[in-house]
Amino acid sequence: MTKELIGEIIKIDVEKGKRENKSINNVPYKRVLSIVSPLILLLVWEVLVRIHVLDSRFFPAPTRILMAMWEMIKSGILFSDLKISLTRIFGGFLIGAVPGLIIGLTMGLFPAVKVILDPVIAATYPIPKLALMPLIMIIFGLTEIEKMVVIALGTFFLVLINTVAGVVNLDTIYWDVAKNYGASKKDYYLTVALPGALPMIFTGIKLGMGTALMLIVASEMNGATQGVGYRIWESYSIFNIPEMYVSFIVMSLLGYIFTVVLDELERVIIPWKHD
Repeated sequence: MTKELIGEIIKIDVEKGKRENKSINNVPYKRVLSIVSPLILLLVWEVLVRIHVLDSRFFPAPTRILMAMWEMIKSGILFSDLKISLTRIFGGFLIGAVPGLIIGLTMGLFPAVKVILDPVIAATYPIPKLALMPLIMIIFGLTEIEKMVVIALGTFFLVLINTVAGVVNLDTIYWDVAKNYGASKKDYYLTVALPGALPMIFTGIKLGMGTALMLIVASEMNGATQGVGYRIWESYSIFNIPEMYVSFIVMSLLGYIFTVVLDELERVIIPWKHD
């Protein structure tokens, strides 16, 4: 009797777990939850400000922040800052990611190149990219190139390191098949190393894009007259806290949008990873 009871309890728990997993994995449920949870957080924030639990000087009410955002949209400041920041982000990202990808594939394909470059990468990667800003400003001046170079340095290493890891960890059977079919060096790059390392390459690209968003704010705080980072610094200087929060929101939305776009792009280009 005891064994039968235990068996029934286990069966009930299993069925309950299946129902819970089914409800959690339900796409509409997840979408509703992802929308409702931030709204609840904003509502709590608004209430705490209105009952003076939070200091409105440092934590403006969400409604006040939305009003500031609307004013920035009407004046054109928000879209102007966004346009210049996106130009710098994509420019710096391409300058860093493309060489990082090419050098990473080369290091993964040719052990001699990896042996030569590994010490250089290991020595330069830990240097904080923001610590190099004074040197970069001396070399390039307070120009658009200077800001893109800061972003490029942060992106370059992340794409390179992940690309090398992706190529090096490829199953040897791929190299054997390519060798048996008489693959050229170009074939090794384009048909073996690049497709095989794509999952790790995308990991590097995602990390690089996140780093680019962090570095754009810092780079625009020096010698810039436009941009989201510049707006944060200017808002701080004149104690316009609502506008500062608007810039924070813009950066967080950019991060979310980039993540969603890269995830969908990854799903299209390497569907086998999600099977």
